[in-house]
Amino acid sequence: MSTPPIIIKRVKKIVGGHHGGSWKIAYADFLAGMMTFFLLMWLVSIMEPKTKAQVAAYFRKFNIFSKAGVSMLMEFYRTGKMESQKVQTLTQELPPVKGEGEKFKKIIETRLKSLQEHVLIEITETSLKEKVVRIEIMELINKPLFRPGSAELLPEGKEILKVLAETIRELPVLVSVEGHTDATPSRTGKVGNWELSTARAISAMLELEKNGVPPDKIIEVVGYADNFPLFKDNPYDPRNRRITLTIHYGPPEGFKAKAEKPAPSTP
Repeated sequence: MSTPPIIIKRVKKIVGGHHGGSWKIAYADFLAGMMTFFLLMWLVSIMEPKTKAQVAAYFRKFNIFSKAGVSMLMEFYRTGKMESQKVQTLTQELPPVKGEGEKFKKIIETRLKSLQEHVLIEITETSLKEKVVRIEIMELINKPLFRPGSAELLPEGKEILKVLAETIRELPVLVSVEGHTDATPSRTGKVGNWELSTARAISAMLELEKNGVPPDKIIEVVGYADNFPLFKDNPYDPRNRRITLTIHYGPPEGFKAKAEKPAPSTP
């Protein structure tokens, strides 16, 4: 009886290797990520400096939970400025604004005696429900608060904002920060007065936050270039180069509807 032949089958398994497909998927994901990254860099490079500054300010306060379902930049493209959607409702009784205005004046006269000529305080009533104190922080001839053509605060500007922040942070108020320039065209290349005023407003906001003002108290940061001179008879007056802090005692009328409107829910 003959023994049947023994047949041995050898199967060669190829895992990955030169002709495998797993590395191709990873490589395709890598290329897609790089394309997205360079597309984003290109979009940022063609964005105007003013837009860059305002988008930066917007995302410092962006909250995914309160903005869910809403286009992140819709507010900017609709209004041209960045505003916080979250506005605190002040349920406390309105303080005596006249007294508060005098309080700011006294603080400036005592703690900022050498810099008080840079500050102008105005008390106004916009409605029965809202009263405001406007604080104009102005540059003077040969006495700047920012480096020329820059958003970098000089020590004098930082000191004024520091003293004001120490009072604002203790009050039940909301604050708007505005940047203004005079009518002199900017000499710093592509950076114009719009970009400069916006960047300076952001610098002032950061200085307030650095000195204890809660971010939720700051409801608006915007630059107006030379469109709203403080001294209209001379638009080139250096005092038109300023930071304006508007302190709202009670929800500002322009933000009241936003405060009352519920945040959109996600599907």
